[in-house]
Amino acid sequence: MSLIQHIQEHNARYASRFDRSKLALPPARQWAIVACMDARLTVEEVTGIGTGDAHIIRNAGGLATDDAIRSLVISTHLLGTNEFAIIEHTGCGMLTFEEEPVQRQIAERTGAETKSLRLYPFRDLEANLREQVRRVVSSQLLPKGIPVTGFVYEVETGRLRAAVAGITGAIAAGVTHDQTRAEEETKVGEEARG
Repeated sequence: MSLIQHIQEHNARYASRFDRSKLALPPARQWAIVACMDARLTVEEVTGIGTGDAHIIRNAGGLATDDAIRSLVISTHLLGTNEFAIIEHTGCGMLTFEEEPVQRQIAERTGAETKSLRLYPFRDLEANLREQVRRVVSSQLLPKGIPVTGFVYEVETGRLRAAVAGITGAIAAGVTHDQTRAEEETKVGEEARG
């Protein structure tokens, strides 16, 4: 069966029992998640998030690219999300290649110029996840004070592990939510005394 046949057959069954026409445009839980597109990672199943609960932004690697940040900007400024997660995973295909050889391969297959094509492979999952959280928390386009948590999904066990956290507008990723809150409370206390 082809993809189009599968989609059409499944959708006919889905539409016959559809009951979600009353869902609101903004996500009910005010969350947004950036996640890898890997077929082994079904974000809704892994997290227990239902339809209408959160924006789910997927790409190769679960990267906070300019386009993913654009989606977060729309999600928060226009649709009210106030907490973000980034989910990457073990065994990611982005760990398996180097950019230049793949650029050359694509150029040979297509005849297209690929020097400007950025694929963003990485060698270290944890370091990459920290970098993605850093990119989000340091974005000047996002409101200050939004918690951002980076998770590693283990494809071998199904477990999801919080690995890094930060808050938009904070100085650096890796600062936990509790540390940042404590710093904010200290600052407020100092301002009240001063």
